Amino acid sequence: MQSLKSVTKILLLSLVVLLPAWQTVYAAESEVPAAAMEAAAVNINTASAEELSAQLSGIGEKRALAIVAYREANGAFSTVEQLLEVKGVGEKVLEQNRAKLVLE
Repeated sequence: MQSLKSVTKILLLSLVVLLPAWQTVYAAESEVPAAAMEAAAVNINTASAEELSAQLSGIGEKRALAIVAYREANGAFSTVEQLLEVKGVGEKVLEQNRAKLVLE
């Protein structure tokens, strides 16, 4: 019983010592390269309906067409929040995609 407690203590101590080092290595490996982030960006002022529906969460063909129609009727988006003016695009969809959206 004593040896089981000793083994448990050693294992717990090992975890406490190794966990911070493991987290640092894992975090460095999981960072997305800048080039990949740029590739994931969607310019809502130039993207086609097909691009919008393929790259954005919660945006199907119908919403993508509505975004393009809004852009054609009202001009380029000046803010990402203007997407909320498009029928079918709500706060939830905007927040799901905010990191991907760019204006150029």
